[in-house]
Amino acid sequence: MSEPVLVVEGLDAYYESAHVLQSISFEMAEETVAVVGRNGMGKTTLCTAIMGLMPSMRGSVRGSIRFLGKEILGRPPEAIAEAGIGYVPQGRRLFPSLSVDEHVRMIGGRGDRGTWGAKQVYELFPQLAERRRHGGAELSGGEQQMLAIARALLTNPQLLIMDEPSEGLAPTIVDHLVDVFRQLGEGGMHIFLVEQKLGVATALAERQLVMVGGQIVTETTAAQLSSDRAMQQRFLGIETLAARHA
Repeated sequence: MSEPVLVVEGLDAYYESAHVLQSISFEMAEETVAVVGRNGMGKTTLCTAIMGLMPSMRGSVRGSIRFLGKEILGRPPEAIAEAGIGYVPQGRRLFPSLSVDEHVRMIGGRGDRGTWGAKQVYELFPQLAERRRHGGAELSGGEQQMLAIARALLTNPQLLIMDEPSEGLAPTIVDHLVDVFRQLGEGGMHIFLVEQKLGVATALAERQLVMVGGQIVTETTAAQLSSDRAMQQRFLGIETLAARHA
C-alpha cells in the first residue's frame, strides 16, 4: 500500500473552551495500532474527531486527518463511514428495542467492498445467530459488544476503530474478543484500538501510542510496555506490587 492508512497531523480538538486534544500527530500503515492511557486523557475524543462526530457534540477540530491519502476532516460522519472507516463506540450504543436481526438487517452489508453481510457476521459470532430474535437490552454485555462489532463490520470498512471494546466484560469474553480481533487482522482488516486494559492492547498491537493529557507523549512497543513497570506507573497509573504494599 503506497499511502498510509491513516495520517493525523497537528490535530487540536475543543469542547467549547476546553482544549482536549493538543497537536496530535501520528501515521498508521498496515499494522494494528493501540492508543493506551488512563481515563480522561482524550482517547475517546480522538475517536470522535476522526469519525467527524465532534461538531455534533458542541466541539470543534483543527488540523488534518487523511484516510488513504484523502482529507476527511470536516466531512460528515456518514461520508467518513462510506469512505471505509468502521466505528465501534465506547458503551456499544445499541438500540434497546431492536432485535439482533433488526440491527443486522438495518445495516445490511453496506459498502461496495462487499465482504461482510448477515451470513458472515453470524458465522463470526454464532452467539448472535442463536439470539437473533432478542432485543438489544436483553443481551449480555459480551453479546452487546459482539453486536456493536458486527454492526461496524456490516459497513464493510477498511479501517476499524474500536473504543474500549473490553470495557465491563468478563475475562473469558475479553479473551474471545481478542481472538476475534486477531482473526480480523489476519484477514486484512486494519485496526485502530483505543484501550485502557494494558493486556488487551499489548496482545493485539505491537505498536503502542501512549496518551496523557490530550497528547501522544511517547510511542513504544508492546514488549517494552509490558516489561517496563516504571513506564506503566508513570503513564498508565499501574502501581508496582511493591508500591501497593508499601
